[in-house]
This record gives sequence, structure tokens and C-alpha cells, in this order.
Amino acid sequence: MLQAIGVESIADLFTSIPPEIRLERELNLPPAMGELELTQHLSRLASKNAPSGEKVCFLGGGSYDHFVPAAVDAIASRGEFFTSYTPYQPEVSQGNLQVMFEYQTLICALSGMDVSNASLYDGGSAVAEAILMCMSATGRYGNVVTVDTVHPEYRQTVATYLENLNTRLITTPGTNGIISPLEVSSQITKETACVLIQYPNFFGCVEDVRAIAEMAHAVGAMLVVAFDPLSAGTLRRPGDLGADVVVAEGQSLGTGMQFGGPYLGILACRDQFVRRMPGRVAGQTVDRSGRRCWVLTLQTREQHIRREKATSNICTNQGLFALRAAIYLSLMGPRGMRDAGYLCLQKSHYAADRITMDERFELAFQQPFFKEFVVRDRRGEVARLLEDTCEQGYLAGIPLGRWYPDLEDCFLVAITEKRTKQEIDGLVKQLASANSETATTHA
Repeated sequence: MLQAIGVESIADLFTSIPPEIRLERELNLPPAMGELELTQHLSRLASKNAPSGEKVCFLGGGSYDHFVPAAVDAIASRGEFFTSYTPYQPEVSQGNLQVMFEYQTLICALSGMDVSNASLYDGGSAVAEAILMCMSATGRYGNVVTVDTVHPEYRQTVATYLENLNTRLITTPGTNGIISPLEVSSQITKETACVLIQYPNFFGCVEDVRAIAEMAHAVGAMLVVAFDPLSAGTLRRPGDLGADVVVAEGQSLGTGMQFGGPYLGILACRDQFVRRMPGRVAGQTVDRSGRRCWVLTLQTREQHIRREKATSNICTNQGLFALRAAIYLSLMGPRGMRDAGYLCLQKSHYAADRITMDERFELAFQQPFFKEFVVRDRRGEVARLLEDTCEQGYLAGIPLGRWYPDLEDCFLVAITEKRTKQEIDGLVKQLASANSETATTHA
């Protein structure tokens, strides 16, 4: 850079400043930091202005405190993106259409599928839309098979969609935190449209996707996999394991937790099912001058085609979250996604090992897990435990009893790449402190 502008050293840039007002001593600055570390450092400094400071988040269950690079907010908040509307006219919407096309390309690379739509509302509705898509593709409307290791709110959404379709939702119980492929196989019939699983599942455990895919395909059913996008940097992609349709909650790709929404629904599938896909698909072509340009290749909204052939609607603000995901994935790249996934994996296992050193706690499931795990409180005082740690500045986890009565004594802990060793050790200390206080009270 110095050579390009014609100077020999950085000092030459400041020769016009009088020597008597130059700072001759070295600045007392810490070593250079990455964006994540710098943001955390400045947040710690800022928290000194408030007595309690910001709570450290170990919550998961579909909404995660992942790192969002500053560039995501800077680009997504530009007026041409932030205030734009649905691109009905491609000739005046080339920027948005290109974003859609790039987003679709990135999602296909992430999921291992052939084609992606340009987004849906959120993870739960994406799951339900995928099931309707499978019913249409197979012509089967008898039943849909899933398991209780799928997010309970996803299953509630599916049940609502199927309420008036005379299609049974068969929910198979998991065993030790995962699905038994043989148990699922016993539920699949020639009336089954698809099997729905989650990978990693709601408890954070890693399912045997390939075995379940083979069993579903053997009777002509399809496999829908709801996956964690961050896991693709560490685990095999669902498309590589036999999934026919892949869905996800895209919040972890560049969007903050923001009190639970709005979020981003991801849906991708194999080529042969593209005509059944809800939403829109942006395509790349050339104009009459041979220049690269973009169009809406597939539009299945009822405003555009005959109502009886229409699938689901989608609105403009989900395009904004798809933009955020495209920016995030472009910034991270394959190596960044791999590093983020590895950090989640490494830190979650460190946290699980530290927490279970206390005899009060144990892992509920002895299964491989990615970034979430279920902790059992042997004293069964989960509500009080989580309340105590919250008062000390730690959102320690999600109680599971509201969905799983047999896990009333358990809570779900999520560890993202943002969590530092000091924060994890702080959580462990607070759990131990709550343990001691409870023991004293009982005594």
C-alpha cells in the first residue's frame, strides 16, 4: 500500500504534524482482536455502566445466541434492501433477485440439496410446508410419521396444518434421546407420505439419518430432515445422508435472538420435487444484450397462478432475513462455518464435562451431541435452580417438563461459539453455588 501511494514508511504520512505535538511514546493498547473478541470486550466494558450487566445466555431450543458479524447489519440495513418490496417486476428488482439467487445457491451448498426456495416464514412453518409438499409429491394422505425428539413446537405446527386434512400424525417415542430406526420402521406403511426427523435433534443428539432414509424409501415414503445450519460445518449434510427435503430455522445465520422472531424458514429439496416447492425460486439468465441477469423462475403464490395450483405465500420481510443469511454465509465461507461448528462442538463438551463433575447433575442421554445437551438435576429442583442462576446473571437453560413430563427434572443447555471459557466456568460456579445453598436450606 505504501508503495502504491509513493511513500517509504507510515511515518512519512505524518511529516506535516509538528514534532512538538506528536506522541512519542508507545500506545498502551492490548494485542489485536478479532471482531467477536473485540465485541465481547467492549460489551464487558459497557456493562460496567449497569449494576447487573448483561445476562450470559445458554438458552437454545431453536433460538441461539450466535455471533453476527457487524457487516451483516451494515449491509442489510441499506435502504435499497431494507425498504424494498416483493420483486414483482424483475427489470427493476435485479439487486433483490440476485440476493435471492445467491441465497439459494448458498443454502444448496449448506444442505447438500439440488434446489432451494427464496425463504419461508420460520423453522416451524418450513417443516409443515415440507410435509404438505411430500403429501403432494407422493399422492399419499394417510399419515405422516415423526418422533418426539423433533422440536415439540414444530410438531404442534404440523398438527395444526394437518388438523382438517384427515391425515394422521404418528409420533414415535425416542429411546435414550434418539430415534430407534426399527421403531420408526414399524410405523411406516404404504399410506405414509413422509418421515420427519431432526438432526441434531431437539435434545442436541445426533440421529442415524441414513438408516431412517433407507427405511422410508423402501416403502416409497419421503424423508424430511430439519437440521441445524451451523452443524453443516462439522457433521455430514442431510442431503448426503438421503434426505429428500431439508428444512431449517435460519435464525442462527446472521440474525439475533430478538425475543423469538421474526425469523427465517429454510427449505431445499431434490430436483424432481421443485414443482411442488412452496414460495418462490429466483433463476439466473441473460438479457437480450447477453448480460447476466435474474428473474423469478417459479412463483407459486395464488396472485400469480391458478389458485388450485398455488402453494404457500411468502412476504417481503423474510426476504430481508434471507439477505442476512446470504451475507453471513458469504462472510463465513466454508472455513468459517467449519470453525464455528467446531467451537460449538468443543465448548459444549467442555461445559457438559464441567457441569457433571458436580454429583447433583448428570447427562440425561449418553449420546453424541453437537452444541446442546440435556442435564438432569438429581434433586428435581429445576425451576428453582434456573431462577437462582438467572438472578446471578446466567440464563442457564430451558426446563423440559412443559413438553416432556418424564423430563421434569431436566433442562436443555446450548453452547455457541460466542460463549467463552470464563462464561462457561462462571455458569458451572453458579450451578455449584446454587447446589450448596439448596443443600444448606435442606439441612
